[in-house]
This record gives sequence, structure tokens and C-alpha cells, in this order.
Amino acid sequence: MPWWSWILIWVALVALSLLFYVLLGIRLFRQFMATVKDLGAAGEKLGHLGPVETPEAPAPATPRPGSAVFASPSVMRHDYEASKSSRQEERRLRRVQRKIDRGQPQALGDLDFTSK
Repeated sequence: MPWWSWILIWVALVALSLLFYVLLGIRLFRQFMATVKDLGAAGEKLGHLGPVETPEAPAPATPRPGSAVFASPSVMRHDYEASKSSRQEERRLRRVQRKIDRGQPQALGDLDFTSK
């Protein structure tokens, strides 16, 4: 092979790679412009919509998350013990009902005959 054939091969390879990158850039630019056009259309649609008005909701019965940080320890202790006793009572009632459904004998502690 003559020496100038290597030059031709490398020139052809560089030219083809440049052509590939140019075509890839054009394709990427067109996709980008199509995306911008779609975003503009979506912005136009959303721009014509008015702000959504939400009705005023009543204050929730439970305290807002994070409010315990600023509450007094005695109030938080009372809330904790009240919720704990209500959960225990709910479990006791479910246990009594479950034993009634299964026909099992009840424990005196579950029937609240004993004093606590």
C-alpha cells in the first residue's frame, strides 16, 4: 500500500465521524426544540387556567405535627397516658368480642370486674 492511501483512509474516517457528529447534533437540536415547543404549549394551557380555590377546612381534632415541641411536658404526659389507656381499652373490647365470637370463656380482667 502506498503511503498516501493511509492519509486517504484517515481523512475519510475523520470526515465520516464529523458528519456523524453533525447529524447527531442536528437531531438533538430538533428534539430539544420539539420539547421546548411542547413545554410552551403546556405553559399556555396552564396559564389560561385560574387558580384553584380550596374551601376552608375545619381545624383538625388532632394537634398538628411538631406541636409537641412547644407544649408543656405535663400536657404531653396527659395526652400520652390518655391515648395509651384508650388503646388498651380498644384492645380489651376487641379481645372480649373475639372470645365471644369463638365461644371461649372470658377472663375476669377483661370483663372489668376487677378494680385496677
